[in-house]
Amino acid sequence: MIGLYLDELEIGRIIPLGSHHFTRDAIVDFARTYDPQPFHLDEKAGRRGPFGVLSASGWHTAAGWMKCYVATNQAAEAKLRAAGKTPAPLGPSPGFENLVWHKPVKPGDTITYTLTVTGKRALASRPGWGLLFSHSTGVNQDGDEVFAFDGKVMTPVRTSSG
Repeated sequence: MIGLYLDELEIGRIIPLGSHHFTRDAIVDFARTYDPQPFHLDEKAGRRGPFGVLSASGWHTAAGWMKCYVATNQAAEAKLRAAGKTPAPLGPSPGFENLVWHKPVKPGDTITYTLTVTGKRALASRPGWGLLFSHSTGVNQDGDEVFAFDGKVMTPVRTSSG
């Protein structure tokens, strides 16, 4: 996570991940490929749908989070390398919980994503690795939380104390 080892990531740390802007065309293109529900494909159908407006697929909102997460990690790793340091490798995620789409994301919305470290522990089954726990959110330009989930990612431990 951002090139740091489990020992270096403190609980409570807030990591800004950046923002993603949702255009009408991108919403429709994503929906055509991955989630072809009428209210994601057409303005008229959107007005008749559950949200009363064309809205992005929740998975598009989640993909926006992933795009920002990857870019943030890559930038942090590049900064460490430029300083002559070797970033910690990013491990796999064993899953997530409590995924919620609070409000629809509409054309023209810009969602800003943030990750907060909520816990960590060494893995007895994988020496040298631990689990980093986090809570991620997506907030629109009006300050409304539209997306949230609790995540986990395997993260290497630099010291034996983890």
